[in-house]
Amino acid sequence: MSHSTIPPLADLLATARVVSLPLRTKFRGLNDREMLLFRGPNGWTEWSPFIEYEDEESATWLKAAIHFSHGQMPALNRNLIAVNATLPAVAPDQVAKVLGRFGTFNTVKIKVAEGGQKLSDDVDRIMAVRAAYPDAKLRLDANGKWTVDLALSFTKALFKQGIQLEYLEQPVATIGEMAELRVKLLTERIPVKIAADESVRKVSDPFAVAHAQAADILVLKAAPLGGVSHALEIARGSGLPVVISSALDSSVGLSMGAHLAAALPELQFDCGLGTAALLAGDVTREPIAPVDGFIEVRRVEVDEEKLQTFNAEEHRYDWWLERLERTYKLLEF
Repeated sequence: MSHSTIPPLADLLATARVVSLPLRTKFRGLNDREMLLFRGPNGWTEWSPFIEYEDEESATWLKAAIHFSHGQMPALNRNLIAVNATLPAVAPDQVAKVLGRFGTFNTVKIKVAEGGQKLSDDVDRIMAVRAAYPDAKLRLDANGKWTVDLALSFTKALFKQGIQLEYLEQPVATIGEMAELRVKLLTERIPVKIAADESVRKVSDPFAVAHAQAADILVLKAAPLGGVSHALEIARGSGLPVVISSALDSSVGLSMGAHLAAALPELQFDCGLGTAALLAGDVTREPIAPVDGFIEVRRVEVDEEKLQTFNAEEHRYDWWLERLERTYKLLEF
């Protein structure tokens, strides 16, 4: 990022607001999603690296936020994005309630390998989705928590029961393990694709997955990859189809993801940008929520009353502003 595209820190602080949005269902171990919003010439943007992330990683998210509010956006190829429903690691009797908030959809991403749960919990959740939505395409997201052998045996067991999967998202932790699993699935003729998420955004070389032939699909998230333009470069350079996903964003963050998805020449798969349905509150009166399986590509106008309603506690405000000042110093001038 060049000096000319980085606004002074004072400009970011002048409009900075910190909010804590409640989640309808516990997700990624969270009951609330904290984030900092600020405004630039393009409009509102969101900076929301997860609380446990170190400053260096958070700086990449800050580049993305600044680019969205102050940088030049690429040309868009569509104004609607097809999205999947996302199912947290809930009990089977909660499946219909949670997925009902997404309205119409063709694809469900199911969280598996949740801490404190058993494999049987995952199976029960998957079966509940299949029973309630027999025509939906299914994806499983293990966040890298399976071993190669477990991922293979679990997928084989589902396949034998007639449960076909569109893909496994980050089933194992490393690129080497993903490459090994992909070869084993091909060898055993189990028609399941591998999608890489953390192995793209949490490594020094985002192209390493493609070079290692470790995945069939890349899951790209605008904020962790440094912004819309940089994520587009990764999509183009990888030679692989991509799915654009969210990081449990507010509608402001989802707007960034929608702009990325809209800028791609092709979109073969439903995107994970319908997650406003997981929030019990948002920062706008017109959230980017799925309607008939699609979201709109548009900027979001933040509502002052919503900001007041979900205003973070004072000590959390201080924490985020101090984090912003530290992280800003790490940006490349």
